[in-house]
Amino acid sequence: MQYLIMLAIVTGLAASDFITGIIKGYTTGTLSSTKMRKGGLNKIGEIIVMATACGLEIGIKELGRYYTADELGKITGTVAAILVFGYIVIMETISILENYAEINPDAAGWITKLLKRLKNVNNDEKEDKK
Repeated sequence: MQYLIMLAIVTGLAASDFITGIIKGYTTGTLSSTKMRKGGLNKIGEIIVMATACGLEIGIKELGRYYTADELGKITGTVAAILVFGYIVIMETISILENYAEINPDAAGWITKLLKRLKNVNNDEKEDKK
């Protein structure tokens, strides 16, 4: 059941991002079938990656049972699926917010501030790793 929930969330976010992208293109006068096609294929790719991560989790759990390493298999599979899921959720949420900021100029101020904070946190983490 958890896999269906993950796939449903990723599919919903991908659809929301695609729709807000269409609305943004319409309101800014930059609607392009090429961008829509590429964006749609990217969304399908994300759903495939999430489905693959869920399948990987199931496979690693089963492999862990086969080699009598049940706990290690469960942990490894779960970590892989959650990392992919988390990345896609964050990426799609940021994209939806960026689209909305262009659709609604009144919201652009707080969205821009929020996105700058997120990007600063990300840059600080990258510098710490160096």
